[in-house]
Amino acid sequence: MPSSVMPTPRQGDGHPSPAAVSAIGLRKSYGDKVVLDGIDLHIPAGSVFALLGPNGAGKTTAVKILSTLITADGGQAQVAGHDIAVSPDGVRAAIGVTGQFSAVDGLITGEENMLLMADLHHLPKQEGRRVTAELLERFDLTEAARKPASTYSGGMKRRLDIAMTLVGSPRIIFLDEPTTGLDPRSRHTMWQIIRELITDGVTVFLTTQYLEEADQLADRIAVLNDGKIAAEGSAEELKRLIPGGHVRLRFTDPDAYRSAAGALREVTRDDEALALQIPSDGSQRELRSLLDWLDAAGIEADELTVHTPDLDDVFFALTGDTDKPKESVR
Repeated sequence: MPSSVMPTPRQGDGHPSPAAVSAIGLRKSYGDKVVLDGIDLHIPAGSVFALLGPNGAGKTTAVKILSTLITADGGQAQVAGHDIAVSPDGVRAAIGVTGQFSAVDGLITGEENMLLMADLHHLPKQEGRRVTAELLERFDLTEAARKPASTYSGGMKRRLDIAMTLVGSPRIIFLDEPTTGLDPRSRHTMWQIIRELITDGVTVFLTTQYLEEADQLADRIAVLNDGKIAAEGSAEELKRLIPGGHVRLRFTDPDAYRSAAGALREVTRDDEALALQIPSDGSQRELRSLLDWLDAAGIEADELTVHTPDLDDVFFALTGDTDKPKESVR
């Protein structure tokens, strides 16, 4: 099985989009533990990039390095055109960061949290109040704006957290597991917010423990394992790396089942369920060929289902995990 798809071309290789974030050979260790072992990244401006990996894979470390919160041990990186080692202030002026743990101060109101961020960005008072009001409205927090943030639900606190991140109008936003712990409705609300950010031309660097989230949002996905990028590509490209796609035919007529089982090649039988599993990539061409063969043979299946590998399959194949949770990867 191939370990990666074709790498994204670097600038100068004819790539049409400039890189909002790029890194070459990024390394970081803590004592004897190698967390990042020479990773390369190229994230076009105005896109969503998702970094997946098991707990301890180095996702948060990558975010901290690229947002200048910690220094790398080796390699080079540029964010918004600024070298993270040479011009960290330039990087900080262009980015916003929402970490795993909320930066919201529960002792003050949502509005006061926003105004505090406006002061930290040195916005004039009138401008700060205007931006605060606009963002509170955009994130549906106007009614709760003057209530203590400690009274907010988890979803409201997360929305406020991202609204605070946007006070300085960053063009690149790092979202480190932004929906962890949220209920499904709040997660879908957060997805919509992220989509709106992209519509505004913002670049989003997303780490997530929810594979469905990466599938829904990301233009490109990288799987980080043992400090290295195990694979990178679009969701569809990654899914094509993994074998296991198949068509399942189920019959109610035992004679039709036996006829199909005897004639089809490379078929897996389930005699009890009267079902056959045929390897397939799920393409229209293969499905048409199978249906044409069934018609020509006068065999009628009562049910046909197509299974193609999903991001769960990709994740566990690339990271070596064998216990597959139903909802998320931590």
